[in-house]
Amino acid sequence: MPASPDGTHPAAATGQRRRLLDDPRSLRALAHPTRLELQSIVGRSGRITAADAARELGISHALASHHLRQLAKYGFVHQVEGADNRERPWQVVHTSHSVEGIEDQPGGAEALAVFEQVAAERAVDDLGRWQEARASWSPGWRKHSGIGRSMVYLTEEELTGLMEAFDGLIAPYIEERPIDDMASRPPGSKAVTLTFIVAPQAPIAAED
Repeated sequence: MPASPDGTHPAAATGQRRRLLDDPRSLRALAHPTRLELQSIVGRSGRITAADAARELGISHALASHHLRQLAKYGFVHQVEGADNRERPWQVVHTSHSVEGIEDQPGGAEALAVFEQVAAERAVDDLGRWQEARASWSPGWRKHSGIGRSMVYLTEEELTGLMEAFDGLIAPYIEERPIDDMASRPPGSKAVTLTFIVAPQAPIAAED
């Protein structure tokens, strides 16, 4: 199951604006905690100014503007016309990214490793924030969130089938609700980050 910078996975229908990230330089540019968070804020807002994004993230306007310009340089966000003559807001260019095949590019495996490490650290931060706030959420949200860990023996083919089955379950929700399409969000819906870390283990001596 290829990782995606915005947390989504490829789907078969047509609701998303997709980008195949096959340039290691672009993936490395995205592999930064502040840029990943800014990209998420821009997407979830539909469009947002650098000043408002800075307040949302708790950083300076200058720092937010710098990272937004870097995201724009590599085609992740762009500025659009605002409602007045004030600061022009930012908008995501694509709503779904795939890194499928990037490991076949020179330097691609290294860029993917850097991105996955940063994405994993961000996921841990998300979990920490959820743990601080979970007591204020309803039982249904609390019961089906948090962290789970399982070890199961699978063949390569079984792992492929399992990940494809999961992608098939989540794909309709992703397809019908692009991150920046606020009208597609059902009443009562919340942004939910689903992070899978699939880590095959080397055999131990007793298994030889």
